[in-house]
Amino acid sequence: MIDSFRDAFRLPDLKRRILFTLGMLFVFRLGAHVPTPGIDSAAMAHLFEGGGVLGFLDMFAGGALRRFSIFALGVAPYINASIVMQLLVVVFPALEKMQKEGPEGQKKIIQITRLSAVGFASIQAIGMVLWLERIGVFTGGLFFMITAMVTIVAGAVAVMWLGEEISDHGIGNGISLLIFAGIVARLPEAVIRTWSMIRLGEIHVLVILLSLIVMVAVIAGCIVLQEGQRRLPVQYAKKVVGNKVYGGQSTFIPLKVNQGGVMPIIFASSILIFPYTVLKFFSGDFAVRLQNMMAPGSPVYTVLYVLLILFFAYFYTAMVFNPADIANNMKKYGGFILGIRPGKPTSDYIEKVMSRITLGGATFLAVIALIPNLMTNLMGITTFYFGGTAVLIVVGVALDLVHQIEGKLLMRHYEGILKRRNGAAGAGLLRF
Repeated sequence: MIDSFRDAFRLPDLKRRILFTLGMLFVFRLGAHVPTPGIDSAAMAHLFEGGGVLGFLDMFAGGALRRFSIFALGVAPYINASIVMQLLVVVFPALEKMQKEGPEGQKKIIQITRLSAVGFASIQAIGMVLWLERIGVFTGGLFFMITAMVTIVAGAVAVMWLGEEISDHGIGNGISLLIFAGIVARLPEAVIRTWSMIRLGEIHVLVILLSLIVMVAVIAGCIVLQEGQRRLPVQYAKKVVGNKVYGGQSTFIPLKVNQGGVMPIIFASSILIFPYTVLKFFSGDFAVRLQNMMAPGSPVYTVLYVLLILFFAYFYTAMVFNPADIANNMKKYGGFILGIRPGKPTSDYIEKVMSRITLGGATFLAVIALIPNLMTNLMGITTFYFGGTAVLIVVGVALDLVHQIEGKLLMRHYEGILKRRNGAAGAGLLRF
């Protein structure tokens, strides 16, 4: 593996992309430490002591929200805009037609998403500054409030630009890498805080050891989930042309267990955070009861969280996977699944198999996402975040990054980073 990473820096184009990505991540982390004027930093830090929804949002911002820096909103506006746009594409035929127009249509969709992200950033900036001013965290006057709103909206646009630049000129998915960098940057602080608690006797060493075992199990589960696939065997018919026989080879269709990656969890979390955030602006007994009902970790929140993960797992799979196209392409080139007639029966069979493995993958996703809450309830661990969404994002982005680097190495006849044996990757083959 070390030799493979060394080979990556021997390729000028790949070396340039890696260095460019590292430079953009450095700019992102630098902006996360540039404070917005008018904020009482001590009072702001006090808001995050209890974790909860603010801690979850701060995870995506890489600690920038806790400091209320110029990148306080992080990638949240862009993610919200992407969620809304993907839902609108399904609902409105005009947008669906635009999406299928090729590169030009994709450019229009991306431009609408960008403008929507600016709108989401503006709404969130105004709401956050007014809320912080009301609870006494924001100590500046009207001029500083307007300056803070404009600054963090500009910061959100800058983060969106950084993500797109990484995707276009770097390596990996830009937005995912920014989230990845924000999560990883918090690990040293979590380790130091946990060590301090052990020294002070606030937490037992056995609890930490058990937590580490669970952490390793979660990471292993995430890798199996991300790499697991169901392989459908495909046979191609033989063709005789003159004295030669063509075709007749056997191959397979790899159906990923988790087509949506971490997106179902991100979508579900973003939707559930919105009503909780809005309820924060209201007072009264009824509003407080609704806040408690929708707070992360409550029974209602947990049930809705699991249901939304299942929904978005199927929704995202339907967005990126089309059984009819696969069946038509197989029929066109003389391929067929043993025991299944070509055409619509093949499409129906692939859709049935995909539906079954998606259910298994979505259920596993929900279990991984709920592990932090279970550990908190069983062991009282509330000071560090080691599982669920954070680990799944880190593992998923790291694997995607390694696969992209490996692909570029193999294209230039270098040995890949992940060793392959007997023509199969180290991924598990899951069957449902």
